[in-house]
Amino acid sequence: MIAHLWITLIIMVKKSQALSQCHRSEQPLPAYLHEGEIIIGGLIPVHEKTVKLTLKYTEKPPGRTCEKFYFEKYQYVLAMLFAINEINANPLQMANLTLGYEIYDSCYSEAAAVDAVMGYLSRKQSKVPNYSCAPTPPKVLAVVGDSPSSGSVAIARILGLTKFPQISYASALPTLADKIQFPSFVRTVGTVDSQPAAVVQVIKHYNWSWVGIVSSNNDYGDQGSQKFRTEMAKSGMCVAFAKTLPTPPTKESLDGVISAILKTKTNVVVLYAYATELIPFFQAVTASKIVGKIWIAVGSWLPSAVFTQKELWATLNGTIGLAKYSSNIPGFGNFLYTINPAKYPNDIFMREFWEQAFRCKWRDNSSMYGVNTTFCSGMEDLRKLDSSVYDTTNFRLSVSVYNAVHAVGHALHDMMSCKSGKGPFFNGSCANFRDFQPWQLFYYIKNVQFLNSNGERVAFDEKGELKGLYDVLNWQMSHDLKGGLVKVGIFDDWGPNGQKLVVDEKDIVWGEKYTQAPPSVCCDSCRPGFWKAPRDGEPFCCYDCIPCSDEEISNQTDAAECLPCPEDQWSNENRVKCIPKVIEFLSYEEPLGLALCAITTICSILTLSVLGIFIRFRDTPLVKANNRSLSYLLLVALLFCFLCSFLFIGRPTSITCLIRQAIFGITFSLCVSCIFAKTITVVIAFSATKPNSSLRKWVGSSIPNSMIAAGSSIQTVICASWVIQCPTSPNLNMKATKGVITVECKDSSVTFFYIMLGFLGILAILTLLVAFLARNLPDGFNETKFITFSMLVFTSVWISFIPAYVSTKGKYMVAVEIFAILSSSLGLFCCIFAPKCHIIILRPHMNTREFLVSKNQIGRKT
Repeated sequence: MIAHLWITLIIMVKKSQALSQCHRSEQPLPAYLHEGEIIIGGLIPVHEKTVKLTLKYTEKPPGRTCEKFYFEKYQYVLAMLFAINEINANPLQMANLTLGYEIYDSCYSEAAAVDAVMGYLSRKQSKVPNYSCAPTPPKVLAVVGDSPSSGSVAIARILGLTKFPQISYASALPTLADKIQFPSFVRTVGTVDSQPAAVVQVIKHYNWSWVGIVSSNNDYGDQGSQKFRTEMAKSGMCVAFAKTLPTPPTKESLDGVISAILKTKTNVVVLYAYATELIPFFQAVTASKIVGKIWIAVGSWLPSAVFTQKELWATLNGTIGLAKYSSNIPGFGNFLYTINPAKYPNDIFMREFWEQAFRCKWRDNSSMYGVNTTFCSGMEDLRKLDSSVYDTTNFRLSVSVYNAVHAVGHALHDMMSCKSGKGPFFNGSCANFRDFQPWQLFYYIKNVQFLNSNGERVAFDEKGELKGLYDVLNWQMSHDLKGGLVKVGIFDDWGPNGQKLVVDEKDIVWGEKYTQAPPSVCCDSCRPGFWKAPRDGEPFCCYDCIPCSDEEISNQTDAAECLPCPEDQWSNENRVKCIPKVIEFLSYEEPLGLALCAITTICSILTLSVLGIFIRFRDTPLVKANNRSLSYLLLVALLFCFLCSFLFIGRPTSITCLIRQAIFGITFSLCVSCIFAKTITVVIAFSATKPNSSLRKWVGSSIPNSMIAAGSSIQTVICASWVIQCPTSPNLNMKATKGVITVECKDSSVTFFYIMLGFLGILAILTLLVAFLARNLPDGFNETKFITFSMLVFTSVWISFIPAYVSTKGKYMVAVEIFAILSSSLGLFCCIFAPKCHIIILRPHMNTREFLVSKNQIGRKT
């Protein structure tokens, strides 16, 4: 055992020694390096994507290659360089120390971002996690990046293990605010809560309530759009559609998004996605000739490469949205004109930038170029570049990079200024500046507070975020086919409620189709006399215009509800003013009576249809299995239960008032008695099959018929006594509803009504108990499970009926009783007969004796 431990220990020591030498066969990642005593890491997606390669593994796989240079992102690199130069030039901030940088191109790739971070943690471009690959390497003390949320999430999980500081300048994913998952992550962009709320304020400003959402297929799109939908719901707005942009885009998947846009009535579509995903989307929109849509930009795509595609300008005309407040960086504009390849030879991005910006080629491999090729000299004039290529005035997101670097610089300064005994750590100690831990620096970063060179406050909240300050931008294309983003307003999250958004209406262009803000609603406004009734299964912004009820009016457009008339008045035909009151009862003409009538008719037709099916298939095993005569009788009883609802609708008369409760009680007692008889039949049938069973002699007897007769007879006696002793008659109720004379049936005594319901309840409970006890009988011929559930529904309906009936007045008392009749009857009908009809019509192979017998045998075994 001891020898085995020694061998294991020796192997681990050898392995550790081998790893510490960091001999790797892979090529180091390309990085923009500048030496310094302390290094700040940077992750910036200078290219749009990585080149996808087909690997056959017959030779060494090539390194990662990125394509599609991003001019805007390259400005982030220069902002980081400019900020570090400022810090190094300020002796009051970093005395006797020089900051360096190590910048990688993350290429909008999570793998590239993770690859770079592994290099940071190894303190060398070759990656050996948890090992330092140089004797005394300069410290990479913090990472500035990544831009896309997906990349930031990937590296934040790694950096969070050691509380290694990470400051993102663009990632807005809500999850990143979770300090349990991402303990060492902060960001210099507005809070994720303020951005959706700000866009909702813009939408609310123009009274848009029906809005489409298109989001990216990642955490940023999913969580961001969900937060946006939550903010919309709080403000009373609805989502017309919500579609996800595919990654990578395909024609079929984009067609699905385009189809949703074409089908909806909304004129406003919110886009919660990255610029790389929106370019193919807008190309598909342009190809589909979709016009008249107002695109709302959320996130960082408004000032992005989307607007460098001139073929999309007409489609984008009128786009409005929020972008980070366009702050100035003093001196940065002039700095951008001073760069050139000779001055910054270590800049791995500058030569490609130069080629793309000036449309020239370097002479490295001149034999590969044609005779008409323009070669780069490195002395080209940057001032001659168009602002769409090289913008030296708009530092909207570059300032976030700038602030992130200065946050690290101020944190280092605060750490260096710490006095022993007054420090933030144990016993007032300070961090050893020459050998501090990542979490010690992160303490200073998250608590940093300073004013940047433009006088703007930079401080993180408890979630590591900044308050939002946004410009409201509008993309405008002039008649001479020139396009540009115009600032038309501002949103300040620090402002008081109701005053956070300020917009200059006259400066906004809504595209060629509109001269003013277009409407975007699901339904047209409701006229006076109507109220907005939400549609079932649709957002509340979609509604039907329903006329006010007889006792109410509405005298304005889009009334949320109708106004009641005074007690002595009644609404006129148009429901716009009150007139003398009229007589009220549950009539066939009003919506409620018509709806109940329609439901009654439909249920009656269904019952007759099922009766016809059972008669048609009367000789099949399933119909014969549980006493088909009882099934016929039960269906007829259910039919009468449905039909008795008609006695409660219409103007009460002497005849209907006299007989409607009696017919209701008798028919329902007949139904429940039939179900009880069916249950007893099943119990006797299965119990009699046991050897020496005393119930064998009762098989085929007239017990079920006797039970039905007894149950119905008792209820008939109760109802007859009620009709004879306390007859019900029509009555004009002046107090049931204000402003209405209610015609109702006045009961001389409610005692008989509750006696009738009580007896019905006893029958139902007995049936429920017997069916419940017999629920485990074999399944082949056993329908007690369905009976159990049907009686649960039945009893639940009638138990809830009593308080509802007592608490309502006028015609609504009648409506409650009709509803209870219909719902309980329909519950019995569906629970008992729907499974059988399903088998009879759709699965006839199960309606055979062999199938039922085999199922019965299986049930007995189990």
